[in-house]
Amino acid sequence: MKLALRDPVVELEEATRVVRVELTVENASRQTWQPAEGFALGFQIFDPDTDILIVDGKRVPFEEELTAGVRRTVRLEIPLPAEPGRYRIFVSPLQENVCWFYERGWPFLLIEAEVAGGNARLLRSRLATRSALRRERLLRAVGRGFTYPVLSIWRNRKLIRAMVRRDIRGRYRGSFMGLYWTVLNPLLLMLTYFFVFGIVLRARLGADPSRTGFALYFLAGMLPWLPFSEATGRAPWVILEHRNFVKKLVFPVETLPVNLVVAGLVTEAFALGLFLVALLVLRGAVPATALWLPVLVVPQVLFTMGLCWFLAALGVYLRDLGQVIGFILTLWFFLTPICYPAESLPREALPVLSKNPLFVLVEGYRTVLLDRAAPSWGPVWKLWSVSLVVFFGGYAWFYKLRKNFADVI
Repeated sequence: MKLALRDPVVELEEATRVVRVELTVENASRQTWQPAEGFALGFQIFDPDTDILIVDGKRVPFEEELTAGVRRTVRLEIPLPAEPGRYRIFVSPLQENVCWFYERGWPFLLIEAEVAGGNARLLRSRLATRSALRRERLLRAVGRGFTYPVLSIWRNRKLIRAMVRRDIRGRYRGSFMGLYWTVLNPLLLMLTYFFVFGIVLRARLGADPSRTGFALYFLAGMLPWLPFSEATGRAPWVILEHRNFVKKLVFPVETLPVNLVVAGLVTEAFALGLFLVALLVLRGAVPATALWLPVLVVPQVLFTMGLCWFLAALGVYLRDLGQVIGFILTLWFFLTPICYPAESLPREALPVLSKNPLFVLVEGYRTVLLDRAAPSWGPVWKLWSVSLVVFFGGYAWFYKLRKNFADVI
């Protein structure tokens, strides 16, 4: 340690918004600090959110030289900016045109203040080091990484609801069937796949070899796939489609991928309703194990949302992603046992392909809706773990890249 700061006294004169500082500086180095060589006490004011330097304050030279082990009491006046906001003040010795001592890891006085409504107030003051601040910033970043995605969705829930309603209505505006296409689209898609695989190719799933048995097992596997493919297929384009929101308005762009996921859930809700009606007609009842569905739907939403954040941010910089994602989803569909039994997969590949989150979801939906059993705990907790990692990791990726969206678009 080459510097010691002792007994700091910090006071605020509210009428003038001036912070008065008095502290003792001890030269703990072997060098003599000469005022003529630029040794002084100074301050800098930073924006705490961006760490941007706002004010490079005046210097107060030491009145006399400080030899090794000598202490001096120094007083300093710090006028706060008139603009409202929070400010972080570094009070530190320095050698002019050489360095600030705090930049070399030595201690400095940290003052946090706030200006609001023409009034100023001190928040706190303490001795700190740059390394200690970096550790605190890292801990805050980790904490924000776990809270910001959830808080952002909750705070903008009304906006998300309005945007989803607008998206669904706009998708079918002017068509003869209107919003009924929300039901017809998943129904027609399911019937198309059923015709190809169930009637033309005569594929069979589950213990029931009949066509109705195949239809139920196939459609149960399609339920998680429909909202997933709809949202991820549109995600690479979503920021580009709403570029005006990014460039001209103060708008929470992180909600745009969320809108896709919620719109996909609306599609799944209609498809699930149709499926339960079919289950009631063909089997006479809806099993009580259907109550396990939230255990599968929640990680499905988390996984899809994290992947949509990732793809939406990447799509801004990699425009070809929007073209490639269709091929990837087609490949993903056929690697997931939706239209064929899982036993048809090569034995060597099954341990790898079974790690696919959609594989777990498809098997889970069939288990709770058709096999009248609870989902297997082992695959489910792994699904939850992967979904949480993708959810928070996708948001962190989006948050990191969003700062340059306006420049790239």
